[in-house]
Amino acid sequence: MVAEAAVYDDGREPTTMISDADLEHLRRAVELAAEGLEAGDEPFGSVLVSGDGTVLAEDRNRTADGDQTRHPEFELARWSATNMTPEERAVATVYTSGEHCPMCSAAHGWVGLGRIVYASSGEQLSTWRAEMGSPASPVRNLPIREVVPGLVVDGPVPDLANRVRELQRRHHNASTS
Repeated sequence: MVAEAAVYDDGREPTTMISDADLEHLRRAVELAAEGLEAGDEPFGSVLVSGDGTVLAEDRNRTADGDQTRHPEFELARWSATNMTPEERAVATVYTSGEHCPMCSAAHGWVGLGRIVYASSGEQLSTWRAEMGSPASPVRNLPIREVVPGLVVDGPVPDLANRVRELQRRHHNASTS
């Protein structure tokens, strides 16, 4: 089964279809986000998949120690630069529970990784955080394509975005209680 990606928050049409394999990897990214939340971190998770569909690496947020650069997307970009050729990076896909922040988008672009597929958008996250009364991010939210023009990017995926929203709500409640 192939599910069409939702229309982007800014009204763009999706460029490709979200496959069953895409959904499997996105579900794992959301599981990693939940693991991060359980470990006291913000709920974000990512999976790096080779061009042939092999899972190469995965990570979750590790920012609880105060280092706000320990995002999984950034860590996977660094891992790929060390462990993959430029050609392998170009055909790889990063699946992530939330759209890359500008820092992670830049890292992705600098190392030459391929497609990004995300469960929830940065715009959705900003809206959810505002609705919950969370403080605004110190970094401006920018869509990935504003940071890395021409990159193939797909998302959000509504069912998974709802799961991510629930993880964000749980994180907010834990941090305010």
